[in-house]
Amino acid sequence: METKSHQEEEATPSRRKNSIVEGSLLVLKAAQREDVDELQQLLEGGANPNESEEWGWTPLHNAVQCGREDIVELLLRYGADPHLKKKNGATPFIIAGIVGHVNLLKIFLSKGADVNEYDSNGFTAFMEAALNGRVEALRFLFQKGANVNLRRVTKENQRLLKKGGATALMDAAENGHVEVVRILLEEMGAEVNARDNMGRNALIYALVNSDDNVEEVTSLLLSHGADVKVRGEKGKTPLILAVEKKCLGLVQMLLKQENLEIDDTDFEGKTALWIAVELKMREIVHCLCNHKASLSCGNLIGIARRNYDHSLVKLLLQYGAEEHVHPPAEDWVAQSSHWGKSLKNLHSIYRRLIGKLKIFLVEEYKIADTSKGGIYLGFYEGREVAVKLFQEDSIEAQKEMSCLRSCRESSNFVTFYGSENHKGCLYVCMALCEQTLEEHLEVHRKEAMQNQEDTVAQTVLLSIFKAVGELHLSHGYTHQDLQPRNVLIDAKDAVRLADFDQSIKGTGDPQEIKRDLEALGRLVLYVVKKGEIPFGTLKDKNNEEVVQLSPDKETEDLIHHLFCPGKNVTDCVSNLLDHPFFWTWENRYRTLRNVGNISDIKIRKQTSEIYGLLHSEPSVSYSFDKWTSKGVGQNLAPLALP
Repeated sequence: METKSHQEEEATPSRRKNSIVEGSLLVLKAAQREDVDELQQLLEGGANPNESEEWGWTPLHNAVQCGREDIVELLLRYGADPHLKKKNGATPFIIAGIVGHVNLLKIFLSKGADVNEYDSNGFTAFMEAALNGRVEALRFLFQKGANVNLRRVTKENQRLLKKGGATALMDAAENGHVEVVRILLEEMGAEVNARDNMGRNALIYALVNSDDNVEEVTSLLLSHGADVKVRGEKGKTPLILAVEKKCLGLVQMLLKQENLEIDDTDFEGKTALWIAVELKMREIVHCLCNHKASLSCGNLIGIARRNYDHSLVKLLLQYGAEEHVHPPAEDWVAQSSHWGKSLKNLHSIYRRLIGKLKIFLVEEYKIADTSKGGIYLGFYEGREVAVKLFQEDSIEAQKEMSCLRSCRESSNFVTFYGSENHKGCLYVCMALCEQTLEEHLEVHRKEAMQNQEDTVAQTVLLSIFKAVGELHLSHGYTHQDLQPRNVLIDAKDAVRLADFDQSIKGTGDPQEIKRDLEALGRLVLYVVKKGEIPFGTLKDKNNEEVVQLSPDKETEDLIHHLFCPGKNVTDCVSNLLDHPFFWTWENRYRTLRNVGNISDIKIRKQTSEIYGLLHSEPSVSYSFDKWTSKGVGQNLAPLALP
């Protein structure tokens, strides 16, 4: 009897536990069925109010989705956690924004919800209210401090794919909620031209996704200054998207905008007119032609003929379209190997010329970012070029142009071809180079480890020194921004000095030249070290620290002379061209060998070449006797051994 009694006592808690677990699962189902009586009975029996299914839905999430305020309060009374998240990170508060239930939003705010909390995809309750057209909830959340212009926060992997960044206005525009769009713009101060991580604004969202009320939403956005030059996926402009929707009203609305570029193309080089012809939209073609859309954007008549649209052929001919327009030759080959693929794409698409320049300001053709507008691939007079963008009236643009023109005939500088102005933008066209100095050194980093004579560093720095010396002496400029990204390598491995938008025409102030010399000293160490020490790190060190990092006496002495140039700072760089750092092994060997023949020295034979070298005039700053007198000859002497 005792044993049986003991077994029964052991089984009772286990059965009770199983009963509670089963009851907890029933709580989920009861909440889904909105069965208040069963739910209360289960909770009173100890069922877990926070039980969740595989996607993270709890009874509280289900109750909010059903809009049942009474069930929500019951669950909270029995210990439901108001902050639990579904697998996608959504809290009950965010779901209340989806269903637009103001009282539930109030309850969760009173329980500590953050009005701007967001799920794993970056959606807030305010965004959900905008997306779902919940006007009352939108206004309530705004009153409670919701951030109207908060951009969707996403995880790092999504951000790398350029996902996220959308705002509540974009959500409302995408789903055609006219009243929400109006409230956001007129009552809440939403930024009409906020961009998501792909660079799209609310206008693109409205045109891409919304078929309901698209004209009304577009009209609202345009009336509040929406940018019509923005681009959607595949480079499509608002006008192109309107044509693709086959909506004449939208096309007419957009054509009234002052800043519209009617002939702008998508990434395939197609204009709005081209696409309208492809879609056989005669009325839209007529409208675009009336607004002077270019008829030379492609073989429009050929497209119409292939579509067997004779009336469209006649219309295009009436507007002056040519019968035969030949596309660029498919066998065209770029001269640049590094930029060849992008150049071929740019060559093949239609772009209206800006003077003598063909350019397309999209990411595919961007070479580098700048603080003023970026550098892009282009064709100037048919020549492959790098195009640096400025505002037309910027001081930096004038500096760049002035210095480039002054150095135009020199082989040590990037070649200047010309410039174009268009709608407040200055396009400065220069020779296209293959690499930056940083990229060039990365390629040669391992080679230098195997070769004691660092010919790469000597060659690169000799070119840079010649360029800077010429800039100072011949042209009267200082660069003021010497750093690796402003030294370029062309297709023949020639080094070119570039980027003169910070340059200063000689004012006579030696401090301006000294700034160049100090930057050049750091550049010497950067090159010798093959970029292993970031240039930013070198800029943060003082001159003495930089000198101490020198790997050998030649480099140390060269940098020291740049940091301590003496009185004649203008000639400093040019004088250093004879520095032993730039001597080849052959020159070092020959000089040291000659020193070994001391008979001419002993008898002071003044006509002797070696005597003249050792007793040169003071104006020759880096003769061999001065170099060896510092004890540095020990580094070079082993090279003289047979």
